[in-house]
Amino acid sequence: MSRKISPETVKADFNEVAAVLHYTRAAHELGLWKSERLVVGRFFPDRGALLLEAGCGAGRATLGLWEMGYRSLAAFDFAEELLDQARSLAANRGADGIGFFHADATALPDCAGMCGLIGPGPVADALRLAGGFGGALFLFNGLMQIPGRERRREALRRLAAACRPGAPLVFTTHDRNASRTEQALWRLEAVRWEKGLQDPRLNEFGDRYFEDEAGRTFMHLPDRTEILDDLAETGWRHDYDALRRQIAAETRAVRDFSDECRFWAATRA
Repeated sequence: MSRKISPETVKADFNEVAAVLHYTRAAHELGLWKSERLVVGRFFPDRGALLLEAGCGAGRATLGLWEMGYRSLAAFDFAEELLDQARSLAANRGADGIGFFHADATALPDCAGMCGLIGPGPVADALRLAGGFGGALFLFNGLMQIPGRERRREALRRLAAACRPGAPLVFTTHDRNASRTEQALWRLEAVRWEKGLQDPRLNEFGDRYFEDEAGRTFMHLPDRTEILDDLAETGWRHDYDALRRQIAAETRAVRDFSDECRFWAATRA
């Protein structure tokens, strides 16, 4: 009998050589997408804000934020191999002020615990003084690579607990209704689930598990209603969402790296 996709499955896949090489290459060569820069600039206008990036991977977005002028950054990931790459890239680019630490978004410690993981330095000092982050990010669909809806909700709750009231959260997801082709594919998938013919490793309708140049990848593809409900249940107020193509025309390199996705912005209640 096939085992269900678990957090341990996802972590192991991210620590595989193919995934590490794929995301490290993107961190070195791709940087922030145009749409990411626009959304980040809109919802985080204060470059001095104390920000927390969840699921930083090999540092593609983290270093992009640093290059945009954000200097009070903490970033974490649960895949140790990717986190090592992010630390190395930051050191090579003179971004030693970023507070990297190893953590699981679904078990994120309180601010005191995060200070201990970050270690001594200006980011931990700023966090102790502020008592919470001024904003959070979970880019490149990282939230949707957590298997199980309740686990994803727990990650949102933990991020809310780490942020001060009024702090913004920006994240991305795929969207099952992003195109007519996508809608048709999911209608077929719904029939498989009704007949019990879906991939037995999957936990929920909307899950996918596939293999490509990045290795094996788990991804949950929600619809818009699902995310609105999750935000309302986890301490966030929805402010904005839009498909990437509605925000900016991306380069071929970005489109090859990532399929269409939906940007979300919410405020800590």
